[in-house]
Amino acid sequence: MDFSVKKLASDAGVFFTRAVQFTEEKLGQAEKTELDTHLENLISRADSTKNWTEKIFRQTEVLLQPNPSARIEEFLYEKLDKKLPSRTTNAELLGQYMLDAAKDFGPGTPYGSTLIIVGEHQKRLGAAEREFLQSSSVGFLTPLRNFLEGDWRTIAKEKRLLENRRLDLDICKARLKKAKQAEAKAAAAPDFQETRPRNYVLSASASALLSEEVDKAEHELRVAQTEFDRQAEVTRLLLEGIGSTHLNHLRCLHDFAEAQATYYAQCHLYMQDLQRELSRCANAGGATHTSTSAGSPQRPGALTIEDMQLPVTGARKAKVLYDYDAHDASELSLLADELITVYTVPGMDPDWLVGERGNEKGKVPVTYLELLS
Repeated sequence: MDFSVKKLASDAGVFFTRAVQFTEEKLGQAEKTELDTHLENLISRADSTKNWTEKIFRQTEVLLQPNPSARIEEFLYEKLDKKLPSRTTNAELLGQYMLDAAKDFGPGTPYGSTLIIVGEHQKRLGAAEREFLQSSSVGFLTPLRNFLEGDWRTIAKEKRLLENRRLDLDICKARLKKAKQAEAKAAAAPDFQETRPRNYVLSASASALLSEEVDKAEHELRVAQTEFDRQAEVTRLLLEGIGSTHLNHLRCLHDFAEAQATYYAQCHLYMQDLQRELSRCANAGGATHTSTSAGSPQRPGALTIEDMQLPVTGARKAKVLYDYDAHDASELSLLADELITVYTVPGMDPDWLVGERGNEKGKVPVTYLELLS
């Protein structure tokens, strides 16, 4: 306990001395040791990296999760080192509500069947969004968070230690300066009673004390200079690692942009598919009305077997990009990465082609294909 009290008193004394030195420097009453230009530039670059990384991290969090309450919940789960439960996206929730409403209204009604189509596509959009959020969180947010909570904290700690070593160095410089001034003053103004033997003894004793004080201050200055130089080198090595941090964040930024592009491309495909579905439903409704009034069972625009026998235009191979499930007998289901033969027939919708795979034949959407030469 005795030792702890002494250490506490010593630490308090050091803190007070540093505070006095810092205040005097701010007031222009004390000299300050300046860092070399290279180290100053490294510190400035590191501070800028930290500030902008923090802003980008916070704003990306807002982009991926606009709900502040959900962000707080994610933060608490992370600090408690617990797995965050899977959260349904808004689009998935909307899609489920539409499907439930369709069951209530009747899936056979025009409104109910349309609700089913739109609801299924909303759930697809929600699933794509959830995948994008997960990949962005792991591939982009996590590296930024690791830098702010790991590397930067180490750098900040060493920077504070360097500042303390600089203050200690300047304190030792000021102490040595005062000791030399006192010694010079004593040497320039001898005691007028030096002729007395007793005063000779006192004068010699005071001179020895002042000289000893100067030697002690010089030793403390050498120690402080060594510690400052060592800490400056440690800090410099850490700050030079900021370049590697930039390269790592650059790779993560590319991954984030790629994930974002993939997400928006999927959404575009889903919405195009939804538009075709809605257009097909509208055409089916019009065909039903026409057949009722004119007695014709065939709806306009439907692809029939006879249409398939029309002259072939531009037959070529195509690679399937995504899985596609046929919605009726006139369409052909597709599997990603398979090769099929495609061509068009006169009067066909430009968004569709006729696809052949062995003995199977049917309409296929152009957006799901990569046409090969």
